[in-house]
Order: sequence, then C-alpha cells, then structure tokens
Amino acid sequence: MTNEGLLAFATIEELAARLAKHEVSPVNLTEQFLRRIERHNPQLNAYLTVTAERALTAARRAEKELTRSRSRPSGRHRPLLGIPIALKDNIWTRGIRTTAGSKVMRDFVPAEDATVARKLARAGAILLGKTNMHEFAYGITNNNAHYGPVHNPWGLDRISGGSSGGSAAAIAAGLCVASVGTDTGGSIRIPSAMCGIVGLKPTFGRVSVYGTVPLAPTFDHVGPLARSVADAAILLGLLAGRDPLDPASSARRVENFSAALCKPIRKFRLGRPREYFWEKLDGEVRHATEAAVRDMEKHGATVREISLPHLGESVEASTNISLAETRHFHEAAGYFPAHADEYSEEVRQRLDAGGNVLAVKYLDGLAAQKRVRAEFDAAFREVDAIIAPTVPVPAPPIGAEFVDIDGEQHGVRPALVGMNRPANFTGHPAISVPCGFTRDGLPVGLQLIGRAFDEATLLRIALSYERAHGWRVRHPRID
Repeated sequence: MTNEGLLAFATIEELAARLAKHEVSPVNLTEQFLRRIERHNPQLNAYLTVTAERALTAARRAEKELTRSRSRPSGRHRPLLGIPIALKDNIWTRGIRTTAGSKVMRDFVPAEDATVARKLARAGAILLGKTNMHEFAYGITNNNAHYGPVHNPWGLDRISGGSSGGSAAAIAAGLCVASVGTDTGGSIRIPSAMCGIVGLKPTFGRVSVYGTVPLAPTFDHVGPLARSVADAAILLGLLAGRDPLDPASSARRVENFSAALCKPIRKFRLGRPREYFWEKLDGEVRHATEAAVRDMEKHGATVREISLPHLGESVEASTNISLAETRHFHEAAGYFPAHADEYSEEVRQRLDAGGNVLAVKYLDGLAAQKRVRAEFDAAFREVDAIIAPTVPVPAPPIGAEFVDIDGEQHGVRPALVGMNRPANFTGHPAISVPCGFTRDGLPVGLQLIGRAFDEATLLRIALSYERAHGWRVRHPRID
C-alpha cells in the first residue's frame, strides 16, 4: 500500500500521534484526502458537498498551531487538531449547504453550527464535506432519489446501508478519518455493518441533537462512525454532555471513555436473546456472528440465554411513533404537504401515512416503550451487554426491494431495521463492530447493546473483540 493509502486508512489515534511528532502535516494530510475524494467520489457518491477551500484553510491554521506547540511543548493540543472528518448532511454547518438529502432543503444554508459540529471544530477537526444520506434520514438503503445512491466500496453494485451511508462509505474507502451521523432506527449501525466499520449509537440524551434535522425526536440519536473502537471512544468523549439548547440532553456525568478502554479486561457477561434477534438470518451472517460469540467465550466472556418476551410489541409501536413525529416535523416546518411534489414517492407515502396515526395509537406506542425498556433494564441486571447480529443479511444490491432469508422473501427495509430499532425504542446504547466477511467479500457486523449511560462498558467489550481479530485492517480495493 502507498504512503497515501496508509494515511487514508489510519485511525484518529495513529494520525494524531504522527501529527504531534510532525511526521505528517495537516495540510499534506488534508490534500491527500481531497485527492482521494476527487478520484473516488464519482463512483461512490459518498459526498454531496466537498468543502475543499475551507478544509485547506483550516489545515493551514492547524499547521501553525502545531508548529507553535512544538516550540512550546508544555502546551496542550486539541484532541482532533488536523484530523480530516466528514459530517452527515442533516447536521447543520454554518455557511455550508445542509440538504438532509432532500430536494426540499437543497438550498438551505444554516446560520449556525449544530452543537456536535461546533464541538468537533473546537477540538480541531478539519471538515472535508457533507455526506450523502437517505432523504430526510427516512430510509436504510441510501438509495437517494434526488442525489443518487451511495455505492458500497466493498461492492459497487451494493447498497451502503443508511441513512448514514455516505459517512460509512467514505470512512471505509479512505475518504475521511471519521464521521458523525444520526440513528433513529439503525442509521449509524446498519451502514457501519455493511461497510465494515465501527458505528456507535449512544444512550438517548447522551449527545445533543440540537442543529440536526429531526426524523422522530423520541428515537433520534447522534453518534460517531469510525475505523476503530478507540476512535469511537475519542469521538463520543468530545460529543457527549448536557446541552442547554437540547432539552432532551442528559446532565449525566461524561466519563473519560478513552481512559476506560485502558482498564484491564475482565470477564464480561453477555446475553443472547431467545426471541427476535437470532431467528431469521442469512447463512453466512449466522456463521460469522455465531463464530464471534464463540470467540468471545474463548476470550473469557460468559454467554447466557435471556428472554425479552415483549420485544415484538416494539415493531408496531415504533412505527406509529415514527410516522406521527415525522409528519409533525414536516408540517411544522412548512415542507409538507405544501411541497409534496418535491419529495420522493417513498418518503411522501410515509408522510401521508403519518397523518393517519391516531392519538391513541401514538400513546399506546409510548406505553409499550416503557414496558420494553423495563424488560431490557431487567436483563441488564443479569448481563453486561446483549449480543446479536447487526443486520440479518449482507449488503443487498442497489435497487433490490426484497432479500432472501432461509428461502423466504423479506422486504429490505423491515429486514434491516428489525434488529436495530429496539435500541432506539428503548434508548439503550448500541455499537456495531466488524466480525467477518462473506464469500463475496461483503462485511458482516456484530451488535452489542448495553446499559443506559454505560457506554464505557460497551466500548470495552467491543474493544476486547476487536483486539482478538484483524477485521478492521482489511480494506476495500478501490485504488
């Protein structure tokens, strides 16, 4: 691999060390990523907007700051100083177009940054651009009717997963070091699994959603997509915390997640659900994820069967809540039905359906949420994390409406959302880590769901698996 390739697939940790030692400069690093975007984005369609001039200006400022710190070594570096990142295009960026993957918002330029964008900038991150996504984050394929589909770098005819698919594809292809996305029903974890990277959905309220275009506020989360568990921990530590601009954000203490990863690995207790998660799986996904469970047992984890008997209630309940809340936002913003002709048929149909959700059905959904959340909390008194596949199939072909699982046809959307929606429904943190590849070279993801506000334990369990395997050092051949 060329030196450019080595840098393109390096982690935040690795690049920060090299930048601090002046082995690479922020300007050269940013230029290399911009060249890769220019070369590969036409086939991947991972970026909607590339902010090359701004990125280079920020890189020159970072270079001066690093030079000053070299002459004053006692000075403290900003943790992401000189690190090139991307943001999903539903996260506000002051002065930079933020479309939410839609035609309706194609000309929207925010006057301020989202809270997470502001925190990343303060940490020294260099923004390369805004990534493609499913329209208004309301889908999981990233087959965008207005801007075109994101192509999976592991198979250009395959979906990247969504709705944060542009971010996941950009990381996997070496077009940025890391990204931040949103997750309402698996939109961080699904593309992370399909693109072979790490994706973390924090606890509900752990990270501010202020300045992100909402989908369903009851389930909306913001979180990192990264190359490694350690990078996810770094990003979560920077993003987490109470935000006065977001009433739903939590005042819970934010741990040093990176420091937590340095603690000795103890024997973890993992719960394998009897219902729902392990029932219908593609054969290769089952083989890879069950092998991952056995591997964790070999490395000291205790795996026991658990029961979540009311989890099935979450399907109808979360659907009704999402439909109603999404319709409410689009009406309140004046987008729908006033500009109904500017929506794709897919999203327009869901917004129409949202107008038909009865108040009693919405309230029934909230009641079911309390029951299922209590059931998860009870399980976490016996286990440290729940283990399951992230998605039941490898990345389907772009345009596919159905997938075959054990000889049965299933709709792509319910198949992919099914295993991810529960953690949004309950608000518990969940992470997807690579756990293998199919015979066709498509990534498979393993999901871990943890206790509320205990991302530290979840990250440590994920790291224990990551260290035992070399999945994250394997990269798609696009060069």
